[in-house]
Amino acid sequence: MQAVTGKVLVIGATGYIGHHLVSELLKNQYTVVAASRRLSRVRNQPWFEHPCLESQQVDLYHGDGLSRALEGVSTVFYLAHGMASGSDFYQYELDMAHHMSRALANSMVKRVVYLGATQPEGVSSTHLAARKATGNILRDSGKQIIEIRAGIVIGSGSAAFEVMRDIVSHLPIITAPVTIQSQSRPIALDTMIGYLIAAITFPIQDSATFDASGPEVISYENQMRRFARIINKRITIFKVPFLTPNMATHWLSIVTTVPKPIAQSLIHGLNYNLLPTGTDLSTQISLPQISFEQAVESALSNESDVVKNDIWGFDSEALARWHKGYGYYPKQAGFCVDTDATAHDLWHKIRHVGGDEGYFFGDALWTLRAYMDAAVGGNALKKRRPAPDSLKVGDYIDSWKVIRCEDNLHLSLLFGMKAPGLGRLEFTIVDHGEYRTLDIRAWWHPAGFRGLLYWFAMMPAHLFIFRGMAFALAKKSGAKVITPSHR
Repeated sequence: MQAVTGKVLVIGATGYIGHHLVSELLKNQYTVVAASRRLSRVRNQPWFEHPCLESQQVDLYHGDGLSRALEGVSTVFYLAHGMASGSDFYQYELDMAHHMSRALANSMVKRVVYLGATQPEGVSSTHLAARKATGNILRDSGKQIIEIRAGIVIGSGSAAFEVMRDIVSHLPIITAPVTIQSQSRPIALDTMIGYLIAAITFPIQDSATFDASGPEVISYENQMRRFARIINKRITIFKVPFLTPNMATHWLSIVTTVPKPIAQSLIHGLNYNLLPTGTDLSTQISLPQISFEQAVESALSNESDVVKNDIWGFDSEALARWHKGYGYYPKQAGFCVDTDATAHDLWHKIRHVGGDEGYFFGDALWTLRAYMDAAVGGNALKKRRPAPDSLKVGDYIDSWKVIRCEDNLHLSLLFGMKAPGLGRLEFTIVDHGEYRTLDIRAWWHPAGFRGLLYWFAMMPAHLFIFRGMAFALAKKSGAKVITPSHR
């Protein structure tokens, strides 16, 4: 068995697979370097303060920080993809791969484990082509590349799984394209993580490509029906021939919380049978076979992990209010302004939010919402807040609870009104030197279809209020120049 003497670098450490992988690597006593474009995302992870963890800021698209991150590293996990970047993700992924390949060529790395995608024969897909091309580019580095190709991964946070969960949970009657009859071999998250860790010391000298898949061939339609049985839900599925991928994508953006670009890629993937054609990794690495039902049960039991992190301040109330029927991925709405007001002046105003001073803009609308909450038994009309200078985690501002409070940087408030779901309101200041960006944003995990309807009903008010709040708060802070941010 190959000995590992250097650090293990995880590119994409805060992604779905990445954050689970880092956790298991640390449990297995590896020294891990977690790389992310935004270090704030690393800091939000429950494993951030582990003594064997280092963090590095890496911008793959521009290649910034790669050389530094690769210092002392013997094994690299490349888990990055660009599906969330929009319609031009193909070139985006290839640009990232080229930067990674050049950095690898100039490093002392011995092995790269790349998580790619199943490549069925005779299939033409932009997503699958990008995954295949990425593997080829990484091999150009001259390093040993272990490419593991996988299809649907069943686990809490997996986009394919969360789409299925949202659709089945939210709708008694499901209208779907006929392509949901396409087949795949879904693999359990625990098995996928086990394969990745085993690949670190897998005894092989040259580059190689393997397929990682589950024990059973199942259509996406059958997965939905079996999932419904697990949660004791009766569903009816109507397959509609004229439901195009674009139509299905817009429909999914309403009934699921998965981000639209990722949902679009999943819809296009349904056009094909995603069955492996290469060497099955199970013939090389022996792990227990996990059935579809076992994988789903495990995923559902871990759904609350979404609030077990610093984003929610590890708040016990947020955890107690979480329900497995809530959407895993949050909906969000907000507004940014760029201003020359200092971070100190912006923060001075932010910490005065609520109570008798109101919410900077649209106080009549805030009051109306409080009365609506009181009508259903809520306590939003109760005015309460600590002295602004002593604001801290655990304090209450009206019906909101402070779950994160970082001077001159960030304030996060747990939504306390009665509504179908779990949410928070954030005030964030980013200092760019010559100017500051103020971001006011709400995040919402809807409780089923009712929670989605509530979110979309509130959306116009959210967009109007947050825009007004951002401008008003910046002006109250003494700003001379205010411009809307396009981010």
